[in-house]
Amino acid sequence: MSFTDKVVVITGGGQGIGRAYALAFGSRGAAIVIADTNLAAATAVADEVKADGGKAIAVATDVSDEASTRAMADAAKAAFGSIDILINNAAVFSTLTLKGFEEISVEEWDRMFAVNTRGVFLCAKAVAPIMKQNRYGKIINMSSVVVDTGRPGYAHYVCSKGAVVALTRVLATELGPFDINVNAISPHGIATEVPRKTITEDQWAGVIASQAIRKKGGVKDMIGIALFLASDDSHYISGQIIGLNAGAHYN
Repeated sequence: MSFTDKVVVITGGGQGIGRAYALAFGSRGAAIVIADTNLAAATAVADEVKADGGKAIAVATDVSDEASTRAMADAAKAAFGSIDILINNAAVFSTLTLKGFEEISVEEWDRMFAVNTRGVFLCAKAVAPIMKQNRYGKIINMSSVVVDTGRPGYAHYVCSKGAVVALTRVLATELGPFDINVNAISPHGIATEVPRKTITEDQWAGVIASQAIRKKGGVKDMIGIALFLASDDSHYISGQIIGLNAGAHYN
């Protein structure tokens, strides 16, 4: 699957799933814009893409800040001339600790929504004018299976990802007349190199036992669906939430 001449913006691209997306699209000919609050990490991934023969830039981006997301879109257009694909991957997740909803502070709640939900809104808002002008675009958002399961212990995260589902459907409806597709991926049980405090190895065993496919997922398992949703083969799919969960949950 080739993405030659396509420009892909990946938020949270400095590590984990975002890094995997950057390398996958870069190896298939796309020009990659790696947007991350950690510029050093984003630059390291951009260097990996270029070392593999691809094209990439790193942009320091706070997705919760409108001026920063506009600067991200401007940098992408200045470097590569356009924006074809946006992957809204940035989120607060790996640093979470489990706690009941009554223990979550207002500040924690607001920060979660600022990054996980407002970030999706602002990044889509920043790239939409370019995609509308081109009458072409693919926006891929990241939700989570916890929206369907209601996993206890981080209500603010669950609700922020539920809002992403709703926003995905609204954006699909509003941007569809401009031939822009908007979909979301809803993953479950994906392990990355980023440490997580919310799951132990014993809990991982329980997660795997609950799945139809009894294997731990990794970043490589996230790539195929993202490539498909970003490709022209998915031109008739929009407003959908694609479960990527090894059969742990059926919609």
